[in-house]
Amino acid sequence: MQLLRYKVENFRSVEDSGWIECDNVTTLVGINEAGKSNLLLALWKLNPAREGKIDILHDMPVSSLSTLRGRANEIKFISAEFSIDANSAEEISSIANVKIGTNPTVIVSRYYDGHYDIEFSDEMLEPLTQNVEELTSETTEKMAVDKTKLQDAIISKLPKFVYYSNYGNLSTKIYLPNVVKWLKGQTIQGVDTNEDQVRTLRVLFDFVNLKPEEILELGKDPKIIASERCGRITTPTESEIKQAEDDKEKRSILLQSASKDLTIKFRDWWKQGEYRFRFEADGDYFRIWVADSIRPDEVGLELRSTGLQWFISFYLIFLVESQENHKNAILLLDEAGLTLHPLAQKDLARFFDNLAENNQIINTTHSPFIVDPTNIDRCRVVYIDKSGHTAVSSNLRQGSDSLNEKSIYAVHAALGLSVSDILLQGCQNVVVEGPTDQFYLNAIKSFLIREKLFTPKQEIVFIPSGGVKGVPGVVSILCGKNEQLPYVIIDSDKSGKDAIQKLKAGLYREQSERIIEVDNFADMSNSEIEDIIPFSLISRGINRMFLDVEDVSFEDEYDLTKPIIPQIENFAAKYNKPLTSRWKVDLAKSFKQVLKNKKAIDVEDATKTKWTKLFEAINQ
Repeated sequence: MQLLRYKVENFRSVEDSGWIECDNVTTLVGINEAGKSNLLLALWKLNPAREGKIDILHDMPVSSLSTLRGRANEIKFISAEFSIDANSAEEISSIANVKIGTNPTVIVSRYYDGHYDIEFSDEMLEPLTQNVEELTSETTEKMAVDKTKLQDAIISKLPKFVYYSNYGNLSTKIYLPNVVKWLKGQTIQGVDTNEDQVRTLRVLFDFVNLKPEEILELGKDPKIIASERCGRITTPTESEIKQAEDDKEKRSILLQSASKDLTIKFRDWWKQGEYRFRFEADGDYFRIWVADSIRPDEVGLELRSTGLQWFISFYLIFLVESQENHKNAILLLDEAGLTLHPLAQKDLARFFDNLAENNQIINTTHSPFIVDPTNIDRCRVVYIDKSGHTAVSSNLRQGSDSLNEKSIYAVHAALGLSVSDILLQGCQNVVVEGPTDQFYLNAIKSFLIREKLFTPKQEIVFIPSGGVKGVPGVVSILCGKNEQLPYVIIDSDKSGKDAIQKLKAGLYREQSERIIEVDNFADMSNSEIEDIIPFSLISRGINRMFLDVEDVSFEDEYDLTKPIIPQIENFAAKYNKPLTSRWKVDLAKSFKQVLKNKKAIDVEDATKTKWTKLFEAINQ
C-alpha cells in the first residue's frame, strides 16, 4: 500500500495540518521549532514498526490537555489515505469476502485511545456473492461482520512506519565479547548499552557477512585451544598450533574480502573521495581503518570526520534494514545528514531516491542542500501560523505568506544553488514560465528516456521564471557566462504571444529559433502546455477537482479542439466550483503520477511523436 496523503490534528504543536500530499520522497522544510518532527511523530504512531506508544500526557496539545484527555476515544490525531496495490487488494478481498475495484483507496485514522477508524469506498462494502433472494436479516448481519473483517484486514496490510532521529555512529574500537552479548540482547554489568550503536554494529556485520562469534573463534590463541581441550593451562600441540595458524589465515582472508566489499559498494554512494576500508581483528578487538586517495595513511574511523562516520552508519542501517526488518515500510527521517558537508548532503538526497525504490520516505530538513531542485514539487513548507500552531503549505512562492518566509528560504536557496550548479556544469538550460510547465516537461522527459524514445545529449534542466515577465531576467543570469542563449518554451496564449514578440525584437533578435512556442506542438492555436497532454492522462486530476459537481462531468462538456485551461475555468464558474490558487500545479502533479505508471504502449503514437519532436528541438 502506498501513502497518498496524511493529516495531523490535535497533536503537540499541530492543531490541524490540513492534508499533506506525499510522493515517493517527500521533504518537509522549515526552521528549527517549526514543528517538523511533530508531523513525523504523529504519522509514526499510526502504525509503528517498533516503539511509538501513544503518550496522551505529552502528545496532546498542552493548551487543550485538560479538556481533551478525558475524551481519548473521540479525539483522532492522525489520518492517512492509502492506495491499495493489487496484491494487497487480493489478500484483503480474500480475508473479508468483499469486492475491491481498480485503484481503491482508504483513509485510516487513529485516536488517542489507540483504536482505528477506516473510511471505505462503497464498492468495498459489497460482498463477493450477491443474491437478492438471500438478503435476509441473517445476510445483513453477515455483511456487518464482513465490514469488521474488512477493517481488520486493511489494518493488517498497512505499511509499518519507521522513525529515525538518531543513527548510532559506529564505535570503531569494538570489543567483540561485548558485541556478541549485546547482539543476543544481553546486558553487561558496569557497561552502558547504546541501543543505536548496537543496531549499527549488527547491520555492519550483516552487511559484510561476518559473525562476531566466528571472528572471535578464528582468532583464538593456540594456548587457549589447548586449555579448552584438557580443561587446564597446557602447552599446545603441533596440530593445535597449526589449527590456530589456519584459523587466523582464514579470518584474515574473510576480513580482507569484507573490507573490499564495503569499499566497492560505499564508493557508489559517497562521492566526496575514494575511501578504502580495512577491517582488522586483534585478539578480542575489532577495528575499522580508513584511508583515501589524498590521505593514504590509515587512521581509525573514529578519527575521520563526523560526517563520514554518520554517513557510513546511516548507509549501513538503511541498506540492510530496508531489506530485512523494514521491508516495504515507510521511512520517517528526522533532520538526516546535518553533520555532512553540503556536497555530501546532495549525495544524501540522491541516496533517498534510491532508497525510495523500495521504501517511501518522508524527511525533514532546514538545509537547502538536501532539497532536490529537480523535484521541487516534493517539498512542503512547515511554519508557525499566527495562532502559534504548526502549519504546512505546498505553496512555494516567496511572499505568499510572511510567516513562512523563513521556512521557505531553504527551498528558494536550493533553486539558487541549482542555477549555480547549472552554470558550472554546463547542462542544457531551458527556461519555462512556471513550476507547472516544469512538472509537465520533467515528467515527459523521464517518460521518453525510460521508454528509450529520446536520448539527451546532456542533462536538460527546466528552470521556471515566475511567469513570462520573469523570462528576460532568468535568461540574463543563465547566459552570463555564455553567449549562447538558453532555449525558452512559452505558451501561445495572448500573454505568451506578447512576450514572444518582445523577446524576438530584443534579447533573442539574432537567436529567435531558440524560442519555442507551444502552438508548434499542439493541435490548436492559443495553446498552453496542458494542450500537448492527452485528456486521458489528466482526466483523473480534473475529475478530482469537480467531485462534488453532481449529474455532469467535465468530459461531457469538454471540446478537444479548443485549449483546455479556459474550458476548466469556465466549467468551474458555471457550476459554482471555485478553483484553488494552485489548481494548475495540482493537475500537473496528478499527470506526473499517472505518467510515472504508464508504459509507452499506453500512450498514443501521435502523442509520443509530438513529445519526441519537442524534446529533439532542444536537444542541442
